This record gives sequence, C-alpha cells and structure tokens, in this order.
Amino acid sequence: MRPAKVWRRQKAEHEARADDLVALRKKRAALGESDPVEDFLYTYYPFRFSALRRWTPGVGVALMDAEDLCCDAHFALGKDGWARVILPPESQRRRLFFARDLCRAVAQRPAFLGCFGLHEWAMVYAEASQRRHARWPLRLGAEGTDAVVRSLPLRCTHYDAFRFFTASAKPLNRGTPDLAGRLMNEQPGCVHVTMDLYKWTMKSLPWVPSDLAADTLALAYEARTIDMRASPYDFSVLGLKPICIETVEGRAEYEQAQRLLAQKAEPLRARLIVALDLVLN
Repeated sequence: MRPAKVWRRQKAEHEARADDLVALRKKRAALGESDPVEDFLYTYYPFRFSALRRWTPGVGVALMDAEDLCCDAHFALGKDGWARVILPPESQRRRLFFARDLCRAVAQRPAFLGCFGLHEWAMVYAEASQRRHARWPLRLGAEGTDAVVRSLPLRCTHYDAFRFFTASAKPLNRGTPDLAGRLMNEQPGCVHVTMDLYKWTMKSLPWVPSDLAADTLALAYEARTIDMRASPYDFSVLGLKPICIETVEGRAEYEQAQRLLAQKAEPLRARLIVALDLVLN
C-alpha cells in the first residue's frame, strides 16, 4: 500500500523522466528532421508518447486517496477505498503469457555474441540501391559492403531482423528464424532482443510498473545506437562513430558492446518476468 504523498511523487518523477526521454524526438519531429536511432525506436515500436508518460504502479499495489486515477478505465476503487490497477481481461492474457514465456526462454539461454551486427549489412546485400537509409552513404560502397557479407558468416537469430534480409542474403544465413520459432531462437546477446524489452514492457502496461517502460526505452536507445554504429552506413556527421566490423578490432569492439548490453538487459528482463508472473498468477 502506498500513501498519496509517495505515489504522487513517483508519478511526477516518472512523467518528468518520460518527457526527458522523448524531448529530442519531439523537437526533431517538429523540424521535420530524421535520426536513424530515434526513427526506429518510434516507428518500429509505434507507441504514443502519452502511453509512455502514463504512470502505473502495476497490479497488486493499493493507492491511498487516488480517486482521480479512476477516470482511467484501468484503475478501480476497492471496497476499502484504495485504488488499484484492474487485472487484465482474457483478451489480453494470451499476449502477456507470450511476453513472459519469451523473456523466460531468453533468460535461460546463453548469449551468442558472434553475429557482429551483420543484419544491417544483409539488408542491403546485392541490392544497395534499395537500402532503407537511402539518404546516408555506405561507408565501403556497395561492392565493399557486399564483400563483407560474403566474407563473414551470417548467423542472425532474430526473426524481425532476418525478415528484412535481401533475397540474396537470406540463403547465406545459418538458419531461418521465423515468427513461430521465437521461443526457440531468440537469445540475450542479440541487440534486437535487448531493444524488444521495451516493446514487451509497453505491451504489458498498465499491468507492469511504468518505470520499467522508461528503463527499457533508455536501454533501447543504447542498443540502437550500437546497432547503427556497426551498420554499413556512415552516420559519423551525427556523432555516431563507426564500429568497423569488417576489421578484427571492430568485431572485438562490437562483441564487447554486445556483451555489455546483454548484462544491462538481464536485470530488466528479470523485473519484467517477476511483474508478469504477478499479473498472470
């Protein structure tokens, strides 16, 4: 149980943090500017700013003097006069079960650190004219980019990355991760799996605490930054120093960054699992 002065302070702190996290995005959007890190985080994960900003303590927490929260349909007053987040309807439980089970599967698996971020390279292989970030140059040019893909093994385990591989790149990958196989394939060393913690947390609101959404978004920023630095594009004018994975030194740098991201994701994933266990049980 939380007295009003405690939960109102927590609510204000969360709203201020959420505002800080999206401030640059809002400014760029107003100016019509693009950014390869933020564009991905707010389009691939198309959650509204208001959804991130909306505070919730998650299920199982009673709030004193919180009648004003009950204008939100996700809150209700109990007979004791304390407000609580209502339990999810059956229509939402399947999604929550999947998010929990996927996080559990990832947490139980060792991190694989040998992909070197080649998924972005495989997305332009043999089709550089169709690249997703068309306004940005390829560091090594089209031929140089293709040569790197041919020289290194493609070992992508993430379905949502693999599905964007060019038709020529897909047969080069070890395995064919698909939508149905996510519980079997996803692993904690994957930069996209780390970013997806934000997606699964947002999809689990308001039944899990909103501070976890802010924490996972902050980590997703870090992960996407590494993702773009290791990509074949030259984003150096944006301050994104390339991780040159075509070199031995660059691959070592990427692997170290990948390992650090996995370490940071581990406690966040554990928190999400605990929160979803509470919801579902």
